[in-house]
Amino acid sequence: MARKILTPNQRLIVAADFPLVKDDPSSPIAKLKRLCQQITLSQAAVKVNSLQRREGQGLIDVIHSYGLSAFADLKLIDIGGTMMIDGQYLREVRPEFLTVMCHAGVKNMRRLKEMLPDTEILGVTVLTDQTEEDVQRVNRCSIEEAVRTYALMAKEAGIDGLIASPSEAKMLRELVGDDITINTPAIRPIRLEVANDDQNLQRAKTPQGAFEAGADRIIVGRPITQAENSQLAIAHTLEEIAECFA
Repeated sequence: MARKILTPNQRLIVAADFPLVKDDPSSPIAKLKRLCQQITLSQAAVKVNSLQRREGQGLIDVIHSYGLSAFADLKLIDIGGTMMIDGQYLREVRPEFLTVMCHAGVKNMRRLKEMLPDTEILGVTVLTDQTEEDVQRVNRCSIEEAVRTYALMAKEAGIDGLIASPSEAKMLRELVGDDITINTPAIRPIRLEVANDDQNLQRAKTPQGAFEAGADRIIVGRPITQAENSQLAIAHTLEEIAECFA
């Protein structure tokens, strides 16, 4: 199977969760709408996680109202029956992307995909802030070994793609071939900065580093949402992406 053909703009996913801030008159939902307005011309996808849990499934409709693709980053994990119900509810709002934890198991990932045939289901491997020590304590193996195991489970389940650190993208592309997409968080564009960064920066990369390693899309959050001018930050990020494919 050939790699998915994407435009530079389709390769950007903006992570749009906003914390509650004391004495801030702007609500998180207002900030999301403002960000969507700024993103509209770029046609990047918008990823929501905590904010969707707070606001409910209708948040997907809000994103769609701006003509944007919605990414429900719910990291689903449960027994098969519950995963099927999750799929039924999500089918009503039709997110373009949805995450599931790979350790939900092959059977349960497959059942979720059956419920959402038109949504790109992405399996989360190892969270990008995890260290070797963290993964050893839980999985009793290295990060790379855990990511390989989860990736093969996702491929067997027939889901559409993976979420993994860009530092594992090259290994994953060699492992899974072109059958499924590789989508990488922990991206730090060269011209943007992040205050109090809590990512494991040993597993982070620039857009160029991620795409050279084999990623299909990059997920950028705080470098854009914390910027003084988010619209300009989006433009800078898209320029970096375009340069990678020039």
